[in-house]
Amino acid sequence: MKIATIETFTDPFVCFVRVGTDDGAEGWGQVAPYCADITAQVVHRQVAPHALGRDALDVESLVEIIPEREHKFPGSYLARAIGGLDTALWDLKGKLEGKPVCELLGGTPGALRVYASSMRRDITPDEEGARLARLRERHGYDAFKFRVGAECGRDVDEWPGRTEAVVPAVRAALGDDVDLLVDANSGFSPRRAIEVGRLLEDHGVCHYEEPCPYWEFEQTREVTEALSIDVTGGEQDCHLWNWRRMIDMRVVDVIQPDVCYLGGMTRTLKVAAMARAAGLPCTPHSANLSMVTLFTMHLLRAIPNAGKYLEFSIEGPDYYPWQEGLFVESPYAVTDGRVRVSDAPGWGVAVNPDWLARARRQLSEAA
Repeated sequence: MKIATIETFTDPFVCFVRVGTDDGAEGWGQVAPYCADITAQVVHRQVAPHALGRDALDVESLVEIIPEREHKFPGSYLARAIGGLDTALWDLKGKLEGKPVCELLGGTPGALRVYASSMRRDITPDEEGARLARLRERHGYDAFKFRVGAECGRDVDEWPGRTEAVVPAVRAALGDDVDLLVDANSGFSPRRAIEVGRLLEDHGVCHYEEPCPYWEFEQTREVTEALSIDVTGGEQDCHLWNWRRMIDMRVVDVIQPDVCYLGGMTRTLKVAAMARAAGLPCTPHSANLSMVTLFTMHLLRAIPNAGKYLEFSIEGPDYYPWQEGLFVESPYAVTDGRVRVSDAPGWGVAVNPDWLARARRQLSEAA
């Protein structure tokens, strides 16, 4: 069974990938969101030429050989483009075998606990606490993540005093019987990160994400070694050699690969296995409701070192209008703070034909 066609359907934020074979089978995947129209060009220029005509079921060989063929471009866009091919081929294989992807990976369908993930810093501490409390009442969440510092903020807060105010405000609004997680988005030096970490410890926060610039492993490790709470990170890293170094150095307590940023399910499984060998849990990054959260759901139902939760974005159309209307039926219904991986074949989701009709279609096909 050979890969005959690779299609992309794109708007500026999302690019879905459809792979077709010479006997008519097909599978759907997705490249990483944001500037996805650029990644779509990489799919056709630097991924499709090496994939067309090759065995559609030999995903691992394809994922290994493409970076070698494109060794002069070892960056994020190539990884994101490979992820579109990889995830489409996993869907194709699942449909051929009549199994959900999690079952192909050795897992089972079923429920996952989520943490409700806030993306906002443009909100006062009291407003954030009240918003999260309403969502708890509505959907039964028992874990929440919110933002501290400023993105790559160099120790400058989103506005003066916000970090020191938002941590106690959220705890007071939600009470003591929920898990609290925070994300600093590379905002702090080690000194400031440790100072904030002490505040988090005092308020029972259990997860401290990306406290220092993510590329400065030694800085993050300094914070990890200084604090009792879990320091986490890794969402941005797309190179397997960086992951080996991060894990060998014990930079973080919990790894957070992003299936789409890293380059698909095959590469993410390799990283999860590295972490398992080192005794580290894996709580992936999945910060929007495109297919990346669905990919992560299947991953977490299969790997033995799955972390305690699935990251689940709470931002709706007022914040992420581009994620609306992507699917015929959303796979993201939350009940009692849980979502469920279905037993439908592949990813178990259908892309909305109305969205496809508006998207830009590009086709690469075997000669």
